[in-house]
Amino acid sequence: MTSLSNTEQGAAVGPARLTGQARLAELARLKVIRKRREKVIEMVLLSAAFVSVFTTAGIVYILLKESLSFFSNVPLWDFLTDSQWTPLFSDAHFGIAVLLSGTITSSAVALLVAIPLGTIIAIYLSEFAGHKTRETLKPLLEMLSGVPTIIYGYFALLFVTPLLQKIYPELPGFNVLSAGLVMGIMIIPYVSSLSEDAMRAVPMSLREGSYAMGATRFQTAVKVVVPAALSGIASAYILGVSRAVGETMILAVAAGMQPNLGFNPLEPAATITSYIVQVALGDLPHGSVGYQTIFAAGLVLMLLTLFFNMLGYWVRRKYREAY
Repeated sequence: MTSLSNTEQGAAVGPARLTGQARLAELARLKVIRKRREKVIEMVLLSAAFVSVFTTAGIVYILLKESLSFFSNVPLWDFLTDSQWTPLFSDAHFGIAVLLSGTITSSAVALLVAIPLGTIIAIYLSEFAGHKTRETLKPLLEMLSGVPTIIYGYFALLFVTPLLQKIYPELPGFNVLSAGLVMGIMIIPYVSSLSEDAMRAVPMSLREGSYAMGATRFQTAVKVVVPAALSGIASAYILGVSRAVGETMILAVAAGMQPNLGFNPLEPAATITSYIVQVALGDLPHGSVGYQTIFAAGLVLMLLTLFFNMLGYWVRRKYREAY
């Protein structure tokens, strides 16, 4: 009887052991499948990263190649120091400072509008607005960034400029001031949204500590929250600067595309981007010096944008707070 019992127990344990082994085999198979899927996803993500890198490398290669051909005909010193920009005239001059002055002037006007208003809106949405108000105003504000820039350009030309001419009758029809003001309105969502996100990331314990010390909500917002979120706010400002420097259609429509060396926003001016549009839509032969100017100007624009991006990265690293 004992031997039969042992035999029966062995027969009963056998299927259970096989079932356990089959389960382990199934788990191993699922693990292999999961690893393969993760490998495929990793390769897809890596490919996407390489596409970005190769695209950037291709842009840099084209700019450098065409710019070197341009600088083989135009001395670099003349390009940097000449006070005239007339590359399409018979008496050609290639002073990039003319386009840089227009770019800097328009960007300065835009940032004088976008940075103060964007910061005030961010403080209100982060520290004072209720939940429903925030959830209503923020999407409406971000809709401004979805409006095509050509519409902003005609808004500046047909509405803002006549409005400014009522205040200053001598203002010409094409000017940097109206274009810069509308650019500032367009950039506000970038500054306000990123700044508000940075402020909301500040721990509530800092606010509560400030309230416990007797500070008002405004004092807490200005003296505690804003300094604690300075890294993110500065990054928002740098993004706004890069957006202003790279803007094209508003300036092409409303600023006049007239290359004048100066920083007077009441006059028409040409910027780097508006000049690129002007030449790209023309009929200059490929490979001519006039055609190659757009690549030299584009290289300057890329270096300028790269500088601001590196500045933003440095600011984030220097003023980043760890909680």
